[in-house]
Amino acid sequence: MLNILWPIFIIISFIYAFLCGRIPEVNNSIFESTKQAVELCISLLGTMCLWNGIMQIASKTSIVKHLTKILNPIMKKLFPDIKKGDKVHEEISMNVIANIMGLGNAATPLGLKAMKSMQKQNKQKDRLSNSMAMFIVLNTASIQIIPTTVIAIRNSLGSSNETAMIIPVWIATICAACAAVFSSKILSKKF
Repeated sequence: MLNILWPIFIIISFIYAFLCGRIPEVNNSIFESTKQAVELCISLLGTMCLWNGIMQIASKTSIVKHLTKILNPIMKKLFPDIKKGDKVHEEISMNVIANIMGLGNAATPLGLKAMKSMQKQNKQKDRLSNSMAMFIVLNTASIQIIPTTVIAIRNSLGSSNETAMIIPVWIATICAACAAVFSSKILSKKF
């Protein structure tokens, strides 16, 4: 659907700019926005490399085991189908930890690995298991203690207080995660 809507919006914008005589403004905004996009990517690169490196180091130490132990009671409730010592359990825990730390880019490959492992255990290959659905919901509405990407974006755009939004982020992500998990649990019983 979006592959239809975006070209339509772009074409309408160009037609409107042409009819109103604003082609120079459109041209300038195209070049300015591409310049800003490249600058933003470069400024975020350092932050992402740092946190991805920290997650790689953490995965090779006992820190992950300790954090996994802390998450065990929650994981049992959220993923009752997955056994505690299973490889999938550790992959899910690593993904949840990365999301909590605000490391969406580090969480993505971990989440893909966990989904592949869960699919191998899934008895119905053409349908999501309840654990897979819960994992997707948890990833989409993840709790973030340190929203590193948002802080990095605010810093790159010259914010005077990059961390001012942390408490609202906590409230929003906790509410979103609770609502998502609650809805998923109710719907998993019906379907």
